[in-house]
Amino acid sequence: MTEMIEAEPGLAARVLQRQAAPDSSAARLAAAVRSTASLGRPILVTGCGTSEHAALAVVEILREALGDAGLPSGIGQAGMPVAVQAFEASLEGELGGDGALVIGVSHEGGTWATNRALEAAKAAGATVALFTVSERSPGAAIADIVVATDELDQSWCHTVGYVSPMLAAAAVAGHLTDRPIQSESARRLLGAGLAPDAVRATEALAAALNPIDHLIVSGTGVDRPAARELVLKVEEGAHLSASMRDLETVLHGHLAGMESAMGFVLILTDPARFDDRLARASGVLRAISTLGLSAGAIISERYDAAVPASLTPAGRLVVPSSGEIPTATASLLGSAVPLQLVTERLARDRGVNPDPIRRDDARYLAAADAAG
Repeated sequence: MTEMIEAEPGLAARVLQRQAAPDSSAARLAAAVRSTASLGRPILVTGCGTSEHAALAVVEILREALGDAGLPSGIGQAGMPVAVQAFEASLEGELGGDGALVIGVSHEGGTWATNRALEAAKAAGATVALFTVSERSPGAAIADIVVATDELDQSWCHTVGYVSPMLAAAAVAGHLTDRPIQSESARRLLGAGLAPDAVRATEALAAALNPIDHLIVSGTGVDRPAARELVLKVEEGAHLSASMRDLETVLHGHLAGMESAMGFVLILTDPARFDDRLARASGVLRAISTLGLSAGAIISERYDAAVPASLTPAGRLVVPSSGEIPTATASLLGSAVPLQLVTERLARDRGVNPDPIRRDDARYLAAADAAG
């Protein structure tokens, strides 16, 4: 897992450069997104597991690009991208319908629920696209447009599988807005999480979280996909029970179930409606502090300057600003390495090998087999 995380800055340049040409598959998908949104037809993005979280991120990246291009991007507007969980999507008799665009995210293109969802969309007359590692994947055979990342994970924890579709979506967004993201800017943003000071801060946060028996992760806005991904990473990689709560949801009943033996991590990088998010996040952290939970944060420079350090005694990982990259994409890429690296360091502290997600344990392998 560590090697894959360390490879991600270089991965950014490779994925973005492959999809930069005006005749690339990313450009063709951008044209499909533009025409579908212009007509007010559904744009659905679907996936499972890490790919579901990447699908949520793809929606945020495309929404921002559509807004910049003067196309529908607001919640509830016809033509705005929407994320749908793949199994639920696969149960729809006609997914999307004629004139819709359904985009799958599947790292290796073999997830059965995602492929069934794409088949349902195809049968309904929708245009089908797929972010995947290879044009030779099973899911690619279903799709009309395949945006291949050509980057294969070596870890079942899917570090590359989370980052690569976001980079591919960023390439699509660049074609939509005619303002492509420079690969060097993305490389620097991802690489910042591996700088010596950042690694030391990550190790300190992991050490502070090691004694807890349950982790709550919260986020707001474009940080919600990252919060979900951190929960998945911690459970599959460090074998620690974890839950995701939307920022406001923390205070609606769930607070009553929190105890001092738990930990809390807030992901806070979304600059939109800064004052509103800052006020609510600070209130949540004050509540968490009052209960005595070990609290930390993955936080942008601007929020870092505004949130008292006393509210995150377990430490914080600061995501640098990047004015060269659209804000949603910058938030999602900026938190990607910190959330994965804190998982890896937490797994080390707990004496866990994160790569096989416990399939090297006969009991858990049998459980996976039992599920079919």
